[in-house]
Amino acid sequence: STVAVNLALALARDGTRVGLLDADIYGPSLPVLIGVREAPEIREGDRIQPLAAHGLALMSMGFLADQEAPVIWRGPLLAQAVQQFLQQVDWGELDLLILDMPPGTGDVPLTLSQAVTLSGAVVVTTPQSVALEDVERGMAMFDKVDVDILGLVENMSYYLCPHCDKRHEVFGHGGGRLTAERLDIDFLGEIPLDETIREGGDRGAPTMLAEPESSRGQAFDAIARGVVVALED
Repeated sequence: STVAVNLALALARDGTRVGLLDADIYGPSLPVLIGVREAPEIREGDRIQPLAAHGLALMSMGFLADQEAPVIWRGPLLAQAVQQFLQQVDWGELDLLILDMPPGTGDVPLTLSQAVTLSGAVVVTTPQSVALEDVERGMAMFDKVDVDILGLVENMSYYLCPHCDKRHEVFGHGGGRLTAERLDIDFLGEIPLDETIREGGDRGAPTMLAEPESSRGQAFDAIARGVVVALED
């Protein structure tokens, strides 16, 4: 979700008309990450107006459900909610709609792949082997439903100590790049394990809003440029 939010903001900074749909129905994080807590307006015909903030059109179950109440739904209700977000939200004129999917290969990604024609998937992993195995299962799922992989991002790639400038590879390093090379897909970039990124997300001021010119912001911006190139190919 951190990558999705900052990717959307990086694209919007370049003038792209971007919508961001938080498709994680069980654990919506967009309200916290983007610092928006309003309820969307419901208009005639049950049409939902996405929230507008920071140049983005936004929708999340977190804007609709009680903040403290868990969403306890089985598969058919999840699929229905996702389809409603796609069909009943007045997204307006967009160049890109970014779908922040939950982890895994469950109902939500399958529903999305069947309900709309996806331009492609950006896969986010951490460097360690157990995460990479899960990611490869996800990529295999996209292959089965004919969704192209635009590229792979390695999140929490390394930790740079602010006191000694020593680089620590907490979860290992380079697994994402090696996996991308082995599977012949684009490696879009590395995001460090950085407390500033975490703090910004926790207070609703993500990196691409609070410090877009920082090294962290430049990393997200480079990933956004890589996504644009992949979409044009």
